[in-house]
Amino acid sequence: MDIEEIKKNNDNLEYMLEAVKEQGKNLEFASENLKNNKELVLEALKQDGEALEFAGDKLKKDKEVLQLAIKTAPWTICYASEGLKNNKELVLESCEKYGQALYFASEDLRDDYDVVKAAVTNKGIIVKYASYRLRNDKEIARIAIEQDKRAFNFITEELQKDEEIKKLVE
Repeated sequence: MDIEEIKKNNDNLEYMLEAVKEQGKNLEFASENLKNNKELVLEALKQDGEALEFAGDKLKKDKEVLQLAIKTAPWTICYASEGLKNNKELVLESCEKYGQALYFASEDLRDDYDVVKAAVTNKGIIVKYASYRLRNDKEIARIAIEQDKRAFNFITEELQKDEEIKKLVE
């Protein structure tokens, strides 16, 4: 489909459904009204989770929409509403696939053991965004450092003095 043709038909639901089936990111060219049409957005996300970037704000608050997006593009948690950035299920799923998602998590979830453990398991240096309490947790520190030795710089000073932890970076 030609972009100019898509732009001309940007408020035609049937046309836009075909456009996003071809390429999810064609959602970018939909009218503002259609960017909040759940059927259209879900269809776009089935094709490409990154299309969430172009969804309307209303749908960025919808758990079902976010779940579909993060299945194939876990980093898209960054587009979630503040409320969904505090949803443990969504943030945990995102962190399990993409550790950097911890950066977008709510303060409460940056202090959640399961969420932080999932994040540092695949991106150790992301421990720097964990709460102080969890940056001072020996198990979290061990996992983070084993994944990336640079994580040592972001755990608490107290743990940096721990002999077992120091051995991990030698």
